[in-house]
Amino acid sequence: MKRHSISTNFNQLFKQIIPEEISDNVFTLVGKVFPVITAGKEDHYNSMIGSGGGLGFLFKRPTTWCVLRADRYTLEMIQKEQTYTMSYFSDEYKEQILFLGSKSGRDSEKMKEVELTSVQTPSGDISFKEARLIIECKLTQITTLNPNDFCTQEAKDYINEAYKEPNDYRKYVFGEITHIWVKK
Repeated sequence: MKRHSISTNFNQLFKQIIPEEISDNVFTLVGKVFPVITAGKEDHYNSMIGSGGGLGFLFKRPTTWCVLRADRYTLEMIQKEQTYTMSYFSDEYKEQILFLGSKSGRDSEKMKEVELTSVQTPSGDISFKEARLIIECKLTQITTLNPNDFCTQEAKDYINEAYKEPNDYRKYVFGEITHIWVKK
């Protein structure tokens, strides 16, 4: 059963840091610790697991990027809201994180079923009390990859395999980091 705690005082649970204070190795963070990407507001939100992506600078701003299938409901909500969170959890929450990747929120009640406690950031975005790191993002760009833009055969093969069906197309989602929160 889902635990819902939107009214919890967010600042009692998390403290704000700047991008340079993220203590995780970036390759571990984006390659091994899959984030939960959440979009929406208190009355309706959806989460999914991300795999792959990065952190860096784009247009002189700290930025995240992730790769999402074009048919993902969370992507639709990111486009609508123009903001989202990327939340990272310790291994003890692995089962719940995998649950969020097991079905679509478009045609299920998975957000009511997940055993994580939702919290609202001061900006109004949604994350989870159990997260150890939350990165809030403002949507900068969504782009579709063109297989002809890749130079190595490995990359071309990967993209061509991923693009067999239109629903499988991948969108690269770039978001300016607006806030970063760590568990107190």
